[in-house]
Amino acid sequence: MSNEQEHNEEHASPIKTPKQLIVTVVLAFLVPIIVIIMLVNMVSSGTKVGAGSDTLTEEAVARRIAPVAGFELVDANAPKVFKTGEQVFQAVCTACHTAGVAGAPKVGDKAAWAPFIKSGFESMLNVALHGKGAMPAKGGNPALSDYEVARAVVYMANQSGGSFDEPAAPAQEGEGVKAEAPKQAAAAAPAPAAAPAAAAAEAPKAEAPAPAAAPKAEAAVNPAGEKLYKSTCFACHGTGVAGAPKFGDKAAWEPYIKTGIDAMVKVALTGKGAMPPKGGAANASEEDIRAAVEYMVNAAQ
Repeated sequence: MSNEQEHNEEHASPIKTPKQLIVTVVLAFLVPIIVIIMLVNMVSSGTKVGAGSDTLTEEAVARRIAPVAGFELVDANAPKVFKTGEQVFQAVCTACHTAGVAGAPKVGDKAAWAPFIKSGFESMLNVALHGKGAMPAKGGNPALSDYEVARAVVYMANQSGGSFDEPAAPAQEGEGVKAEAPKQAAAAAPAPAAAPAAAAAEAPKAEAPAPAAAPKAEAAVNPAGEKLYKSTCFACHGTGVAGAPKFGDKAAWEPYIKTGIDAMVKVALTGKGAMPPKGGAANASEEDIRAAVEYMVNAAQ
Protein backbone atom coordinates (compact mmCIF):
# COMPACT_ATOMS: atom_id res chain seq x y z
CA MET A 1 0.00 0.00 0.00
CA SER A 2 2.78 2.43 0.80
CA ASN A 3 4.46 1.85 -2.58
CA GLU A 4 1.19 2.42 -4.44
CA GLN A 5 0.54 5.67 -2.53
CA GLU A 6 4.04 7.02 -3.34
CA HIS A 7 3.56 6.16 -7.02
CA ASN A 8 0.26 8.07 -7.17
CA GLU A 9 1.78 11.17 -5.49
CA GLU A 10 4.60 11.31 -8.06
CA HIS A 11 2.10 11.59 -10.97
CA ALA A 12 -0.25 14.05 -9.25
CA SER A 13 -0.98 17.37 -11.17
CA PRO A 14 0.17 20.70 -9.62
CA ILE A 15 -3.32 22.08 -10.41
CA LYS A 16 -5.49 20.68 -7.68
CA THR A 17 -8.35 23.19 -7.49
CA PRO A 18 -10.66 24.86 -10.06
CA LYS A 19 -9.29 28.28 -9.06
CA GLN A 20 -5.74 27.25 -9.91
CA LEU A 21 -6.94 25.99 -13.29
CA ILE A 22 -8.65 29.31 -14.13
CA VAL A 23 -5.55 31.33 -13.16
CA THR A 24 -3.33 29.10 -15.28
CA VAL A 25 -5.57 29.43 -18.35
CA VAL A 26 -5.76 33.26 -18.04
CA LEU A 27 -1.99 33.61 -17.65
CA ALA A 28 -1.43 31.35 -20.65
CA PHE A 29 -3.24 33.97 -22.77
CA LEU A 30 -2.01 37.18 -21.14
CA VAL A 31 1.72 36.50 -20.79
CA PRO A 32 2.41 35.95 -24.53
CA ILE A 33 0.31 39.04 -25.43
CA ILE A 34 2.20 41.23 -22.94
CA VAL A 35 5.56 39.99 -24.23
CA ILE A 36 4.57 40.71 -27.85
CA ILE A 37 3.40 44.25 -26.98
CA MET A 38 6.67 45.00 -25.15
CA LEU A 39 8.77 43.78 -28.08
CA VAL A 40 6.79 45.91 -30.57
CA ASN A 41 7.22 49.03 -28.40
CA MET A 42 10.94 48.40 -28.02
CA VAL A 43 11.45 48.07 -31.78
CA SER A 44 9.29 51.02 -32.82
CA SER A 45 10.56 53.46 -30.16
CA GLY A 46 14.03 53.54 -31.79
CA THR A 47 12.76 55.30 -34.95
CA LYS A 48 10.26 57.73 -33.45
CA VAL A 49 10.85 61.46 -33.96
CA GLY A 50 8.87 64.54 -33.04
CA ALA A 51 5.77 65.35 -35.04
CA GLY A 52 6.70 67.10 -38.28
CA SER A 53 10.43 66.54 -37.77
CA ASP A 54 12.67 66.10 -40.81
CA THR A 55 15.85 65.27 -38.88
CA LEU A 56 16.14 61.84 -40.52
CA THR A 57 15.63 62.88 -44.13
CA GLU A 58 18.50 62.39 -46.57
CA GLU A 59 19.00 66.15 -46.92
CA ALA A 60 19.16 66.73 -43.16
CA VAL A 61 21.63 63.89 -42.64
CA ALA A 62 23.79 65.12 -45.53
CA ARG A 63 23.94 68.61 -44.00
CA ARG A 64 25.03 67.25 -40.62
CA ILE A 65 27.84 65.12 -42.00
CA ALA A 66 29.03 67.65 -44.58
CA PRO A 67 32.65 68.78 -44.01
CA VAL A 68 33.17 72.27 -42.59
CA ALA A 69 35.88 73.18 -45.08
CA GLY A 70 36.35 72.30 -48.71
CA PHE A 71 38.50 73.05 -51.70
CA GLU A 72 37.55 74.30 -55.15
CA LEU A 73 39.91 74.23 -58.11
CA VAL A 74 39.89 77.54 -59.96
CA ASP A 75 41.66 78.45 -63.18
CA ALA A 76 43.80 81.44 -62.22
CA ASN A 77 44.06 82.51 -65.87
CA ALA A 78 40.30 82.49 -66.47
CA PRO A 79 38.51 85.86 -66.48
CA LYS A 80 36.68 86.66 -63.24
CA VAL A 81 32.95 85.99 -63.35
CA PHE A 82 31.16 88.66 -61.32
CA LYS A 83 28.00 87.86 -59.37
CA THR A 84 24.81 89.62 -60.36
CA GLY A 85 23.10 92.00 -57.98
CA GLU A 86 20.41 89.42 -57.24
CA GLN A 87 23.01 86.72 -56.51
CA VAL A 88 24.86 88.98 -54.06
CA PHE A 89 21.56 89.91 -52.42
CA GLN A 90 20.53 86.26 -52.00
CA ALA A 91 23.94 85.26 -50.63
CA VAL A 92 24.71 88.19 -48.32
CA CYS A 93 22.16 90.99 -48.08
CA THR A 94 18.98 88.94 -47.62
CA ALA A 95 19.84 88.12 -43.99
CA CYS A 96 18.98 91.69 -42.93
CA HIS A 97 17.18 93.36 -45.84
CA THR A 98 14.47 90.70 -46.19
CA ALA A 99 13.25 90.85 -42.59
CA GLY A 100 14.42 94.37 -41.72
CA VAL A 101 16.89 93.22 -39.07
CA ALA A 102 18.50 96.00 -36.97
CA GLY A 103 16.59 98.70 -38.83
CA ALA A 104 17.76 97.65 -42.31
CA PRO A 105 15.25 98.81 -44.98
CA LYS A 106 13.31 95.82 -46.31
CA VAL A 107 13.60 95.19 -50.03
CA GLY A 108 10.35 96.17 -51.70
CA ASP A 109 9.41 98.69 -48.99
CA LYS A 110 9.35 101.90 -51.05
CA ALA A 111 8.68 104.14 -48.04
CA ALA A 112 11.70 102.76 -46.15
CA TRP A 113 14.00 103.07 -49.17
CA ALA A 114 12.82 106.52 -50.30
CA PRO A 115 15.29 108.51 -48.10
CA PHE A 116 18.21 106.35 -49.23
CA ILE A 117 17.27 106.54 -52.90
CA LYS A 118 16.93 110.31 -52.55
CA SER A 119 20.48 110.53 -51.16
CA GLY A 120 21.76 109.07 -54.44
CA PHE A 121 23.59 106.01 -55.67
CA GLU A 122 27.06 107.15 -54.59
CA SER A 123 25.91 107.71 -51.01
CA MET A 124 24.29 104.27 -50.78
CA LEU A 125 27.32 102.60 -52.34
CA ASN A 126 29.66 104.32 -49.88
CA VAL A 127 27.63 102.98 -46.95
CA ALA A 128 27.53 99.47 -48.45
CA LEU A 129 31.30 99.43 -49.06
CA HIS A 130 32.40 100.81 -45.70
CA GLY A 131 29.53 99.86 -43.41
CA LYS A 132 27.40 101.92 -41.07
CA GLY A 133 25.87 101.16 -37.67
CA ALA A 134 25.09 97.44 -37.42
CA MET A 135 25.88 96.88 -41.10
CA PRO A 136 29.47 95.67 -41.69
CA ALA A 137 31.54 96.64 -44.71
CA LYS A 138 30.41 94.84 -47.88
CA GLY A 139 27.67 93.17 -45.88
CA GLY A 140 30.32 91.18 -44.02
CA ASN A 141 31.79 89.46 -47.08
CA PRO A 142 35.17 91.07 -47.83
CA ALA A 143 35.63 88.73 -50.82
CA LEU A 144 33.06 90.72 -52.80
CA SER A 145 34.42 93.24 -55.29
CA ASP A 146 33.26 96.87 -55.28
CA TYR A 147 31.50 96.21 -58.59
CA GLU A 148 29.50 93.28 -57.13
CA VAL A 149 28.48 95.40 -54.12
CA ALA A 150 27.40 98.19 -56.49
CA ARG A 151 25.25 95.74 -58.47
CA ALA A 152 23.59 94.56 -55.25
CA VAL A 153 22.84 98.16 -54.22
CA VAL A 154 21.24 98.88 -57.61
CA TYR A 155 19.24 95.64 -57.46
CA MET A 156 17.80 96.37 -54.01
CA ALA A 157 17.13 100.04 -54.77
CA ASN A 158 15.37 99.27 -58.08
CA GLN A 159 13.26 96.61 -56.35
CA SER A 160 12.17 99.28 -53.89
CA GLY A 161 11.17 102.18 -56.13
CA GLY A 162 14.52 103.26 -57.59
CA SER A 163 15.49 103.48 -61.26
CA PHE A 164 19.29 103.32 -61.27
CA ASP A 165 21.28 102.10 -64.28
CA GLU A 166 23.38 98.95 -64.03
CA PRO A 167 26.97 99.87 -62.99
CA ALA A 168 29.59 99.64 -65.74
CA ALA A 169 31.68 96.49 -65.54
CA PRO A 170 35.35 97.05 -64.66
CA ALA A 171 38.06 96.11 -67.15
CA GLN A 172 39.21 92.52 -66.66
CA GLU A 173 42.73 92.11 -65.38
CA GLY A 174 43.59 89.86 -68.31
CA GLU A 175 42.31 92.39 -70.85
CA GLY A 176 44.62 95.05 -69.48
CA VAL A 177 47.59 92.75 -69.89
CA LYS A 178 46.66 91.95 -73.49
CA ALA A 179 46.19 95.63 -74.32
CA GLU A 180 49.60 96.58 -72.95
CA ALA A 181 51.47 93.63 -74.46
CA PRO A 182 51.91 95.11 -77.99
CA LYS A 183 53.34 98.34 -76.56
CA GLN A 184 55.90 96.45 -74.54
CA ALA A 185 56.84 94.32 -77.54
CA ALA A 186 57.21 97.38 -79.77
CA ALA A 187 59.48 99.07 -77.27
CA ALA A 188 61.62 95.98 -76.91
CA ALA A 189 61.91 95.28 -80.65
CA PRO A 190 64.64 97.85 -81.48
CA ALA A 191 66.79 96.67 -78.58
CA PRO A 192 68.51 93.72 -80.35
CA ALA A 193 69.50 95.90 -83.30
CA ALA A 194 70.72 98.83 -81.22
CA ALA A 195 72.44 97.00 -78.38
CA PRO A 196 72.20 93.18 -78.43
CA ALA A 197 74.72 92.77 -75.61
CA ALA A 198 72.81 95.14 -73.33
CA ALA A 199 69.52 93.37 -74.07
CA ALA A 200 71.05 89.99 -73.22
CA ALA A 201 72.39 91.37 -69.95
CA GLU A 202 69.02 92.90 -68.98
CA ALA A 203 66.93 89.78 -69.77
CA PRO A 204 67.91 87.73 -66.68
CA LYS A 205 67.19 90.72 -64.40
CA ALA A 206 63.66 91.09 -65.77
CA GLU A 207 62.79 87.40 -65.58
CA ALA A 208 64.45 86.47 -62.25
CA PRO A 209 61.82 87.87 -59.80
CA ALA A 210 58.88 86.13 -61.55
CA PRO A 211 59.29 82.59 -60.06
CA ALA A 212 59.71 83.96 -56.52
CA ALA A 213 56.46 85.97 -56.70
CA ALA A 214 54.22 83.04 -57.64
CA PRO A 215 54.56 80.98 -54.39
CA LYS A 216 53.83 84.07 -52.31
CA ALA A 217 50.54 84.66 -54.13
CA GLU A 218 49.52 81.03 -53.70
CA ALA A 219 50.39 81.03 -49.99
CA ALA A 220 47.95 83.91 -49.39
CA VAL A 221 45.03 81.84 -50.73
CA ASN A 222 43.42 79.84 -47.94
CA PRO A 223 40.04 78.43 -49.01
CA ALA A 224 39.49 76.41 -45.82
CA GLY A 225 40.09 79.39 -43.53
CA GLU A 226 37.94 81.74 -45.57
CA LYS A 227 35.07 79.26 -45.74
CA LEU A 228 35.08 78.61 -41.98
CA TYR A 229 35.24 82.36 -41.29
CA LYS A 230 32.25 83.07 -43.51
CA SER A 231 30.20 80.19 -42.08
CA THR A 232 30.99 80.63 -38.37
CA CYS A 233 33.52 83.27 -37.28
CA PHE A 234 31.82 86.10 -39.17
CA ALA A 235 28.92 86.14 -36.68
CA CYS A 236 31.15 87.88 -34.10
CA HIS A 237 34.29 89.03 -35.90
CA GLY A 238 32.34 90.63 -38.74
CA THR A 239 30.83 93.31 -36.49
CA GLY A 240 32.92 93.07 -33.30
CA VAL A 241 30.23 91.45 -31.14
CA ALA A 242 31.11 91.04 -27.44
CA GLY A 243 34.51 92.66 -27.91
CA ALA A 244 35.68 90.29 -30.66
CA PRO A 245 38.35 91.99 -32.85
CA LYS A 246 36.67 93.04 -36.10
CA PHE A 247 37.84 91.51 -39.35
CA GLY A 248 40.51 93.70 -40.94
CA ASP A 249 40.93 96.01 -37.89
CA LYS A 250 44.73 96.15 -37.54
CA ALA A 251 44.70 98.00 -34.21
CA ALA A 252 42.25 95.53 -32.63
CA TRP A 253 44.20 92.49 -33.86
CA GLU A 254 47.69 93.76 -32.99
CA PRO A 255 47.75 92.54 -29.34
CA TYR A 256 46.59 89.07 -30.41
CA ILE A 257 49.06 88.85 -33.30
CA LYS A 258 51.91 89.60 -30.89
CA THR A 259 51.06 86.45 -28.89
CA GLY A 260 51.70 84.30 -31.98
CA ILE A 261 49.56 82.05 -34.17
CA ASP A 262 49.87 79.04 -31.84
CA ALA A 263 48.52 81.00 -28.87
CA MET A 264 45.59 82.33 -30.89
CA VAL A 265 44.78 78.87 -32.22
CA LYS A 266 44.77 77.50 -28.66
CA VAL A 267 42.29 80.19 -27.56
CA ALA A 268 40.11 79.46 -30.59
CA LEU A 269 40.12 75.73 -29.81
CA THR A 270 39.34 76.02 -26.09
CA GLY A 271 37.26 79.20 -26.10
CA LYS A 272 37.59 82.31 -23.97
CA GLY A 273 35.04 84.69 -22.47
CA ALA A 274 32.00 84.92 -24.73
CA MET A 275 33.73 82.88 -27.44
CA PRO A 276 32.78 79.17 -27.34
CA PRO A 277 35.31 76.40 -28.14
CA LYS A 278 36.07 76.30 -31.87
CA GLY A 279 33.90 79.38 -32.27
CA GLY A 280 30.84 77.12 -32.10
CA ALA A 281 31.93 74.93 -35.05
CA ALA A 282 32.11 71.69 -33.08
CA ASN A 283 32.91 69.58 -36.16
CA ALA A 284 35.84 71.74 -37.27
CA SER A 285 39.30 70.15 -37.03
CA GLU A 286 42.34 71.84 -35.54
CA GLU A 287 43.66 72.41 -39.07
CA ASP A 288 40.42 74.18 -40.02
CA ILE A 289 40.60 76.42 -36.94
CA ARG A 290 44.23 77.28 -37.66
CA ALA A 291 43.34 78.11 -41.27
CA ALA A 292 40.55 80.44 -40.11
CA VAL A 293 42.85 82.19 -37.62
CA GLU A 294 45.53 82.67 -40.29
CA TYR A 295 42.90 83.99 -42.70
CA MET A 296 41.76 86.65 -40.21
CA VAL A 297 45.33 87.54 -39.21
CA ASN A 298 46.34 87.98 -42.86
CA ALA A 299 43.45 90.41 -43.34
CA ALA A 300 44.64 92.50 -40.38
CA GLN A 301 48.28 92.83 -41.47
